[in-house]
Amino acid sequence: MNRADLLRGASLACGALALGEDGVMQASAAAEGADAELDALFAEDRRDFYRRHPETASYEGEHSEDERWDDPSEAAAADEAAHQREVLARLARFDHAKLSETGRTNLDLYAAQLREAIRGYELRTYLFALNQRSGVQTDVSIVDNLPFATAHDYATWAARVDAWPRKVDATIAVLREAVARKMLWPRVVMDRVPAQLDRQLVAPDAHPFFEPFTRVPASIPAAEIAPLRERVRGSIERGVLPALRRLRAFLADVYLPAAPAEVGLAHVPGGEAIYAYLARVNTTTNLAPKTIHELGLREVARIRAAMETVAPHTGYSGSLQDVFAKMRADSANYHRDADALLIAYRALAKRIDPELVRFFRILPRAPYGVAPIPSSIAPDATTAYYQPGALDGSRAGTYCVNLYLPDQRPIYEMPVLTLHEAVPGHHLQFSLAAELGSLPAFRRAAYYVGYSEGWALYCESLGDEIGVYDDPKAKLGALSYEMWRAVRLVVDTGMHAFGWSRDRAIAYFLDNAAKTKLDVTNEIDRYITDPGQALAYKIGQLKILELRDRARTKLGSRFDLRDFHQVVLGGGSLPLDILERRVDAWLSA
Repeated sequence: MNRADLLRGASLACGALALGEDGVMQASAAAEGADAELDALFAEDRRDFYRRHPETASYEGEHSEDERWDDPSEAAAADEAAHQREVLARLARFDHAKLSETGRTNLDLYAAQLREAIRGYELRTYLFALNQRSGVQTDVSIVDNLPFATAHDYATWAARVDAWPRKVDATIAVLREAVARKMLWPRVVMDRVPAQLDRQLVAPDAHPFFEPFTRVPASIPAAEIAPLRERVRGSIERGVLPALRRLRAFLADVYLPAAPAEVGLAHVPGGEAIYAYLARVNTTTNLAPKTIHELGLREVARIRAAMETVAPHTGYSGSLQDVFAKMRADSANYHRDADALLIAYRALAKRIDPELVRFFRILPRAPYGVAPIPSSIAPDATTAYYQPGALDGSRAGTYCVNLYLPDQRPIYEMPVLTLHEAVPGHHLQFSLAAELGSLPAFRRAAYYVGYSEGWALYCESLGDEIGVYDDPKAKLGALSYEMWRAVRLVVDTGMHAFGWSRDRAIAYFLDNAAKTKLDVTNEIDRYITDPGQALAYKIGQLKILELRDRARTKLGSRFDLRDFHQVVLGGGSLPLDILERRVDAWLSA
């Protein structure tokens, strides 16, 4: 998910909720006027947000800003923080008593998001402008989320390519300030970035920015597309490629020599406060690192016992570590090439689709596709991720799968991964939220990591009932994925709060999960440069499981899993404490 949305999608405050029969929050007629005024402010500020974050606008289907990139500069960050303070002051003038329950909820959520974003600015988190998984060098991925149906679409793309070098130079300036303040990611991870840039130092026609011109619709006259094609080719040759070389030289000559050898925010000035902030933003809780670390150790022990029970039925003998090693080494557990792997992912997704009606009363109108992660970023990307569709329904969601080195992408991990990233995980949650037309855009686009990733991890536990864990290896793969999220609690806090080394984190991960070393290394490096994000999954999943058990106990024979899922999904992504109040309000009603 977009980093700007992540920072604005966090909150700890809110009031009680009023639920209608459909599980969606309802407004009373008396409060409609005050609510309308508040909604107008939200709409105005969403337009401002799109202006400041044109890349998010493009991803969400708002194409008025398609000629521009986000501005990563320090001046832009300061200006946005000042604007957020102004909006907070405007929100403070609303009388809570005149708003509906939904209006009060929306106001409190928005105000809390703004406060968290301002706190992030005060901690200078914007100085972490680039890492091996995100930053200006990954902008090539936006191509797959833009419309290229008319000459106008190609013209706006040409303008955007023209503007890209300015974003690179602004990024370099921010990173130069990061060097001065010693707010740097460790060298062991940032050493990956020059190779990413090298893969884009190619002939103009081979650069990903030129790719849209390899699939021009026949409906666009050749006379209209030809000058745009030449313009972009020239922009890549004279602008994009020199900018890439400037960034590479800066990283090699300035950033990497200054980058620390040690991993963890404990080695960054103000790192303890930054980690506490990121843990709170991502989990929407105030859990201390020590509490999270100990929770992780307990979960690792619990899941390991379950794995010990399943392992003897996989066909491999020996200790759990022996079984892991044999599963990783057996060529029968891998597809022969990238094409076969992609076909298998697509077939698995379509196998799950017809089962969803047994678990959900409402399914999204928006479809989803299964597509490869761009080859230019695949070597440093995780196994898969989900790209939400546009808020207006103009673009479907995409389950993006990593086809790099298919001989290290185990078949036994594919069912659990698909449940998480596609259906019923991220695709259902994000698409249903986008279709909650009664809520303002910031609610429909919200991404509270504890909720959204907790939901996706929770969905992995439905695999037995859905029928995709029909092989002991697939079941062990599912347990290994749950273990992966439990391990995260231990290694993320370990590295950022308790002085763990990267090697110690990798070893702990390999000792407790059946994932390949390639995946484990990529994951650990992800946690190093995205502190706190990995904590959200398990904490969110455990909260949803707790709420389901509470509902099952209270309702007894009246409990229907479809109703519970509708309540959990019916308000969009929420802070975990607000989700709990929502479920409790449903149970009381």
